[in-house]
This record gives sequence, structure tokens and C-alpha cells, in this order.
Amino acid sequence: MASPIPKLMRALIQPNAAETRLILTQCEVPVPDKRAGEHLIRVHSIAPCAGELLWPKNFPPPKPRELIPCYDIAGTVVAAPESSPFRVGNEVYARTNYFRPGCARDYAIGVVDELAHRPQHLSWVQAAAIPLSSQTAWQALFVRSGVGGFTSGAWKGKRVLVTAASGGVGIWVTQLAKLAGATVIGTCGPENVELVHSLGAVEVINYRTTNLREWAQAPEKKVDVVIDCIGRKSLEDAWWAVKTGGILLSIFQPPEQVKPEEYTGTGVNSIFFVMSPNRAHLEEITKLVDEGKCRSVVDSVWPLEQFEEAFKRLDSGHAKGKIIFDLSLNN
Repeated sequence: MASPIPKLMRALIQPNAAETRLILTQCEVPVPDKRAGEHLIRVHSIAPCAGELLWPKNFPPPKPRELIPCYDIAGTVVAAPESSPFRVGNEVYARTNYFRPGCARDYAIGVVDELAHRPQHLSWVQAAAIPLSSQTAWQALFVRSGVGGFTSGAWKGKRVLVTAASGGVGIWVTQLAKLAGATVIGTCGPENVELVHSLGAVEVINYRTTNLREWAQAPEKKVDVVIDCIGRKSLEDAWWAVKTGGILLSIFQPPEQVKPEEYTGTGVNSIFFVMSPNRAHLEEITKLVDEGKCRSVVDSVWPLEQFEEAFKRLDSGHAKGKIIFDLSLNN
């Protein structure tokens, strides 16, 4: 028998958009608007995203709302619209929309277009590490790049460079590009070289000892596609690695912002995009994970009460994979 839904729950709240501190407090459990396709989810695990405490200031929500972080969720449906394909008791995961409060709370809201059935062979913690990173990688490669879909065969023979290949998104770009048939080159620090190789990269560039611009001077090193996950100097140097007519896609900033003044290449299609939660894409990821073809990588697991330490680890930039909050700990 399902446990009754309480009136109050724990929640991490950012008091205002001007400051990045968080407080752990109690607030009322949200009431889903079933006419709008909303489901109430009992949260088991969540994943924060680097820099997200700056979003309310830099990208204010279109409507005023509680500033609750963490939009990656793995949990159990406890209330659903009658027309929904998800029923009470279904185990799901999602990247929820920034327009609504996030999921750093015991109960959160998800809609049909975001939710997917979570991989059955993973823990809640492992599942929460997947939605944002995997969908961003999927959309960068198979939607926004213009090369072709996952099963199109268009990636065979393509050379793909992934910057920050050991980070949350880079891990998935590396795996998915390899599965699609591409030859993958990844950049990372020396401590993560073995990991990036294990994910499918045929060459791993240690950015601390190898300058990407210098690496790309040899014509045979040039790549068809760069998926940049870190921006700034790394993205600037990546311009030199793209073939004429190639694609330079960044999830961090518009590539033109850091295009070198002395760059003389032509025909490069530069793209910047922000992912949109997509149920169909996430269900495809679920299949690949359940088939053992892809995996999530978890850096560390924290109880909600240790949010300050967890966000410090996240902001350090040295996490290998995803930071996860397990809401069953210390509860």
C-alpha cells in the first residue's frame, strides 16, 4: 500500500536571484495541475548542474517562482493525470523544465513530455546522473549538428572531437558518437585519461600537457565535428581543429564569441544551443543503457543536508561524472 502524501517536505531554496546561497527548509508539497499534464513525483535522487545558481540572475524565469535548484530527477510517480502513459507507482526519470521550480525537494512536478521510464538495471543514484547530460549529447550530435540521426549511418568515418570528455555531457557525447560509428577524440585532465578511453575515445588529449591548437596543426588531426562542453580557451583553440566545412558546436557559449582574430579557416558552421527536455530522446537513452551500451558516471553521492559541500565539489570543476543527492540518506 502506498504511503500517504505528507503536507510538508524538505526543500533547498535559493532566497533570491541576487545571491547564490541556499537554505534547507520545509515547505508545502506541490499540488500537480493534472489538466496541464503534471505528475507528482516522489524524489529519490537528483543531480545539480554547474553554474545553475547563477541562472535566476542571468536567465530569470519568465514567471516569478520559488527558486529551487536541481532539474535532474529520478523518482516514483505518486499522482498522474488519467490520460498519462505513466501510472502511479511507475519509476521514472527526467530533466524537468527550468520554467518550474527544480527538484531539490522530497516531492516535485514532472510532465509527460519530460518523463521517461528509468533504466531498470540502475540504482536511483545512477539514473539521476543521466537525463540532462545524455539528452544534451543526443541533441548536439543527432539533432543540432545536422550530420544525421543515431541510426542513419552518417556518422561512420566522421572524426569527432569532444572537449571536457570526462565531464557530465562529455561522457555521453563520447559514448553516443562512438556507438553511432564515429572516431572520437576527447580532451581531459591526466587523472581522467583512462576513463575517457574506456568510454570509446581512440585518442585522449591531456589538456595540461598538450595545446589543442598545436595538436591540430597536422592536417590528419583535423575533425569533422567538435562538440565543446567547456567554452572559453578550449573553445577558442577548437576552431583550429575543425576541417573546412566542418561543424563547431558548443553547449557553453556561441563559438563566434571566442573565434581567434587570426583564424583563416572557412566554411565552419558554428552552433550554440541549450537542450530541451524530450521524452522520446530519453526513452532512446533508456534502451541503450538497459542494453548495456551506455553507462552513467557518478562522481559522488551526498545527503540533501550536505548541500553546501556538494555544491563546492560541483563548483570545483574537478568532478568525474555527476554529483548526486540521495534523498533517502539522513532522512
